[in-house]
Amino acid sequence: MDLYAEHILDHYHHPLGKGKLATPTVVHEERNESCGDDLAIELTVEGDIIMAVRWQGEGCAVSQAAMSMLSEKLEHMRTEDAAALKPNDIREMLRVPIGPRRTKCALLSLHALKNALLKLHHKPSQSWAETLGE
Repeated sequence: MDLYAEHILDHYHHPLGKGKLATPTVVHEERNESCGDDLAIELTVEGDIIMAVRWQGEGCAVSQAAMSMLSEKLEHMRTEDAAALKPNDIREMLRVPIGPRRTKCALLSLHALKNALLKLHHKPSQSWAETLGE
C-alpha cells in the first residue's frame, strides 16, 4: 500500500486544527530529531475536558496528517482519555502500514500531546519511550 494514501495527503494539504488559540491553557513543542519534523500543540482545557486544539508544525505528510487527524479526535475528549491514547490508535487513524523509519513521524503528535498533558499537570516532559511505551 502506498505510504501516502489519499486520506493522508488530504490531511497534509488541508490540515484540520492548524492554527493558534487566543488563550491556550497549555502549549507544548516537540521535534523529531531524526528527520526534522516539528509540532507545537495548544490545548484549551476546562475542568478535565479538552475544549479546543490547535497546532503548528512543519514536516512530512505522515507527521502533519497524524496531527491533523489527532486534533479532530481530541476536541471534547476527557484529558484522562487523551492521556490513555496508544500508538496503535494513531496507526489506526492513518490506515496505512508504518515502517520503522516512519514510526517517529507518525507518533510525533501523540508524543507532543502526552507531554502537553504532563505539562498541564505540572509534571516534567518524558522521553519517547516513556510517553509511547515503545
